[in-house]
This record gives sequence, C-alpha cells and structure tokens, in this order.
Amino acid sequence: MFEAHSQTIQTILREADIIGPDTLAAAWAEHAATGRSLADIVTAGGSIGREALLARVAEYLQTELVSPLPEYVAADLAAQLTPEQARTYGVVPWRSAGRRLDLLALDPFNDRITEDLTFALGRDIRLLVGDPAGIAALVARQYGADETAAAAGLQDIQPEEFKTEAAGLTPHEIAAMAEQAPIIRFVNLVLGQAVRDQASDIHFEPFEHEFKIRYRIDGTLHEMAPPDKALALPIISRIKVLANLNIAERRVPQDGRIRITLAGRPVDLRVSTLPTQFGESVVLRVLDQSTLQLELDQLGLPPDVRPGLEEIIRRPNGIFIVTGPTGSGKTTTLYSGLRAINTPDLKLLTAEDPVEYEIEGIMQLPVNPGIGLTFATALRSFLRQDPDVIMVGEIRDLETAQVAIQASLTGHLVFSTLHTNDAAGTVTRLIDMGVEPFLIVATLEAVLAQRLLRRICPHCKAPHRPPPALLAQAGIADGGTPGFYRGAGCRHCNHTGYLGRRGIFEWLRLTEPVRELVLARAPTATLRQRAVAAGMRTLRDDGLRAALAGETTLEEVLKFT
Repeated sequence: MFEAHSQTIQTILREADIIGPDTLAAAWAEHAATGRSLADIVTAGGSIGREALLARVAEYLQTELVSPLPEYVAADLAAQLTPEQARTYGVVPWRSAGRRLDLLALDPFNDRITEDLTFALGRDIRLLVGDPAGIAALVARQYGADETAAAAGLQDIQPEEFKTEAAGLTPHEIAAMAEQAPIIRFVNLVLGQAVRDQASDIHFEPFEHEFKIRYRIDGTLHEMAPPDKALALPIISRIKVLANLNIAERRVPQDGRIRITLAGRPVDLRVSTLPTQFGESVVLRVLDQSTLQLELDQLGLPPDVRPGLEEIIRRPNGIFIVTGPTGSGKTTTLYSGLRAINTPDLKLLTAEDPVEYEIEGIMQLPVNPGIGLTFATALRSFLRQDPDVIMVGEIRDLETAQVAIQASLTGHLVFSTLHTNDAAGTVTRLIDMGVEPFLIVATLEAVLAQRLLRRICPHCKAPHRPPPALLAQAGIADGGTPGFYRGAGCRHCNHTGYLGRRGIFEWLRLTEPVRELVLARAPTATLRQRAVAAGMRTLRDDGLRAALAGETTLEEVLKFT
C-alpha cells in the first residue's frame, strides 16, 4: 500500500504522533532493509489500523476518505471515464457535480493524475482516498481486465492517413501526427500492456515491409499483433515526444527517459533510439519500482552461499564483484546488498549508468561520460564525501579498477560488476586490464557469478524425460536418474511453459590457496579447478540442482551455462 510514498507516510505518522518514535524508527529500518512499504509494515504489525492510517492520509491530503467501497458504481458515473483512462490512472469516478469530478484513486498522492485528467476531461479533478486493494478490484470489476487492449486499439487507426514519406515532412507535421488521439491511445495501450505483463523491455522495430512490436518477458521476446508499416513514424515520434527527444533528428542515436502513470502507479521508461536502414528502432527499458524485489531472501541464493554474501557485504573494506552478461540481474543483486546494510549509521554512494531505481537513504549519481563524469571521476569525488560503502556500476577500464582498489585500501567497501563468463574469469579480466595481482589479492574479497533461468510454470508443470543427447551434454548418465519437469503450456504462461525467472549462482571466495594462484598469474581454468576442489559449485552445477528440483528445465540450464 502506497509503495512509492513511504517517506510521506513516515511524515504523516510522525506529525500525527500515533506511533511512538522508537516503533516508527524500527518500522522505517525494516522498510529500508526489506523494501516493503512503510504503510504495510505499520498496519501488519498492529501499530495502527488500516482504516485509521487511510483516515490520516485523507486528512494530510485535505480530501475525503471513502469507506466501505461499493462493488460497482453507477453506469452513468463510470462512463465519465474511458476504460483506458480508468485502468491507466487507477481511478474510478465517485461523484460528479457540475464541473468537478471526484475520483477514487489507487495513488491519491500522484499529482500527475490530477494534471493529466484535468487537461483530458476539461473538468476539475479531486482525488479521494480509499483502500488501494479495494480500488484496484473495483477498477477491474467496473472496466474489465483489458487483456487484448493494444491489439484492439489498432482498429481505431486508419493507416492510410499516415502513408507519406518521412523525408518530406516538417518537424511540425511530424509532431502533429504524433499528437493524434488514436496514436496516443495506441502507444498508451502498448505501454500499459507491457507493464501488466511485467515485460522488461519493449522493442519497436521498422523493417522494409513491416513494423514489429515485441515485449521481452522472462528474458524471451514475444511479438504482438503488428501495426501497419505506415504507423512506424507516428508511433515512434509519439515515444520521442514523451521522452523529450528531437523528433526531427533521425540520423543519430538518442537517449531519453519517460515518466508515466500506468495502472495508477508511476513507471519509468528508459528510451534508446537507433537509426536503421528502414527507420528508427526504439527500445524502452521498463523500470517499474513496484515489481522490483530488493530483499536478499528473494534472490534465491543457495543456503551455502547466503551466509558468505551476508558476511562480505558487512565487512568494513574490500571489493565485492558480481559478474554475468547483460540482463542477468547483477544490479538487482547489488541493490539488494545495499538495501540490507542501508542503516542511518552508514553513508552509501552509488555511481550508475544510468540510475535504474531510486533507493531511499542512498546517494545515487548518474555518470555522464559526455561531460567527463566517468565512473573513475565519480569514484574520486566519492572519496571526498566520507562514504562507508561505494557502488560503482561497472569496472570498465584500468582507471576505474585502480580507483576502486584505492578506495578499498583506504577503508571503504566497494561493490561493482564485470562482464565475464564465470567467477574465476573476473580475476584474469582484472589482470588483463593491467591490475597488479598483489593489489587484487589485497582487496578482492569475493566474486558472485549469476544467470537468470526461466521458471517452469507451476500451473502446467508435468514430469518430463529429456532426450539422451541432452542428458549426455549435461554429463548425466541415461538411466535411473531423478525425474525432470517441464511446462506443457497454458493460459497463465501464454503457452510457453515458463512463468517468471530464478537465479543460479557461482560463489568464489578468495581463500589463501586461490590468492596464491592469483599471485602466480594462474589461468582461469586453474583458478576454477582450485575453487571447485575447495567446494565451489559452478553455474552449471547450480543450474542442474535447480532442474532436478523441478524449478527449471534442463534445456534452460544448458542454454545459459
């Protein structure tokens, strides 16, 4: 409840003086450590009743609390909003009087809802407070779940109106195309569908004879019903307008950001455009704070890895590196570690490219190489800010590595990432960059390599025996082996057999035997063999453990390890 407004809830509770300062401080510490909303923590713990908290929120916002909520509102009242508006902003009409329209809102703190709907409806909008869970259910009952809204939205657009050569259009004409109501509606529906399906990325791809829109869900791309090729320019121009990009410039890549309200909550979209032969390709990274899981308990760490990680992130100094390819969850793991140690007695600083999620209590700096603000320069500035823990988004070069080592040697704990195939490869990558082995031995404490594998859908999970060739590839004897599983495909998983993802991990602690090999500049294979002999479980082994436990398939394990 009110996940994006814990700071405001803290202010409301402090001013109301209902909860003792010690109890409130403990609840805030739990929020900082786990990421749970402060409202949920204090109501679940019995410090204040849910109804009483909602009443205080209404009083703070100088508005009205509606309780209990009805099953439905009158049809003529519901018709004041389109289904798209109700679902996008998470609102239901409650009262209409002259020019004023009162709305029950999932997020009554969100001023953007008032601004947008005042402009769209030409009415004076007031947001009312109600139980968010009840309002979400009321929106779904009153306006439907909108499962195929984006595809249906294509029916409102006449492609013939947009069949023109982009080269002959002025920026004003392109902007006018992007502002047409059917285009605006369709783009909003595509974005809303992506958030509901928990997509991580949205791809808009123009080809010679078609225009594709694809969502990346659980690491795999899924294509939606393609719009007409003539709609590529207005749709992409609409996205560029939202991201405050130059719509007239189609020759060079551009980057931007969109902040939009979808399903009643604010969502950030990171926008990247790329000029191609047949028009601009656009990719949107969906940064939905409400779906982010930033608790160590939710990472799925093996029981033998978790204690070691807990010990490392609470050390006073040293370097901890998470490694893996793009999209393997490295940043989420580091954020979770930072959240676990984010207490008032520590100062935490991060340098990121870009800042993906805002975390209360942590100073976060977006690097900008274009103006000379690189990871290395950011780290040097950090050392003058009296930090305890520093996170640098990625060690990309020798300069950044050297400053990170300097920070560690001067009493700071440094978190970072690298792109290597496994944990042992991190050491040889640092040496290849030019870092002296004795400095690695003196500062590097541990490396965590990870991948994300798709989970088998629990709704259609069934026993499965992989082909002998796959078993042989995994090094498993064909005969008498434990059973594997796979998803048969159902509506819950969009007939893919997979629903959600889980991590697999490889934990390398730099013990004395490993440090000796590092000093001797031993190759990656030798380091890996020594670590395995000391008890390290490789990514392949951890993946097989997950497959034998029925959490993923053997095919996924062999694909990513």
